[in-house]
Amino acid sequence: MAVDAPMANAMRLRNQLQTVYKLDPLRNEEEVKVKIKDLNEHIVCYLCAGYFIDATTITECLHTFCKSCIVKYLQTSKYCPMCNIKIHETQPLLNLKLDRVMQDIVYKLVPGLQESEEKRIREFYQSRGLDRIIQPVNETMSPDLTSSPYTTFDHSKAHYYRYDEQVSLCLERHGSSLGKEKGKLVLQQKYVRCSVRAEIRHLRRVLCHRINVIDQQQVQILFDNEPLPEHMTMKQLWLLRWYGKPTPMVLQYSVKEKRGR
Repeated sequence: MAVDAPMANAMRLRNQLQTVYKLDPLRNEEEVKVKIKDLNEHIVCYLCAGYFIDATTITECLHTFCKSCIVKYLQTSKYCPMCNIKIHETQPLLNLKLDRVMQDIVYKLVPGLQESEEKRIREFYQSRGLDRIIQPVNETMSPDLTSSPYTTFDHSKAHYYRYDEQVSLCLERHGSSLGKEKGKLVLQQKYVRCSVRAEIRHLRRVLCHRINVIDQQQVQILFDNEPLPEHMTMKQLWLLRWYGKPTPMVLQYSVKEKRGR
């Protein structure tokens, strides 16, 4: 007896689905086991031969490395260590991007790696007597009070930073501008940490607020007695004037006396 058309279509569809299940192990109901060594070439850093920690990808060629490894490597080179492509003409660090998806994959694939790294970081801070402050990935998201690690410290006392690269500065009062006002208009805390994207004009605005100067035109930011351009970024300044020198980068500021009419 001939099989009717609807039944034939159903059987054909079933056969196609069975073929898909056989070809694609991700859709198969049976558990598929993969050896970690078969994935090592995708999750091991080319520079240190260890599993990715703070996985960071070069946007030009999409090769991934540990953040500390690639940042250290690019201090003396502008080329990718794997494919030798030029990352950037002058500022290769600007073409690096944290790869959180890759890092999550590595932590899920390698047993105990995340716990080991957390323990190492915790011991580092404890050995130096420092408070570790963790910034949520999405500050607008309501944290889970039962499992979120961000509920272990007081948010009101925390300092929040962007995930930009940071630069440390030391702001000294210019010697020739002290005059009779020695001790006045001097920063109580001369060390500053800010984003490499910050510009001189932003730094001057913060400085005026700290020393209670209303007119920003009274204040100048200098490097080696030379006034700096308003729109120069900290990254440009560091590369042009401070590359290879120990941190913090030292800048001076001068305050002009406001003359009466």
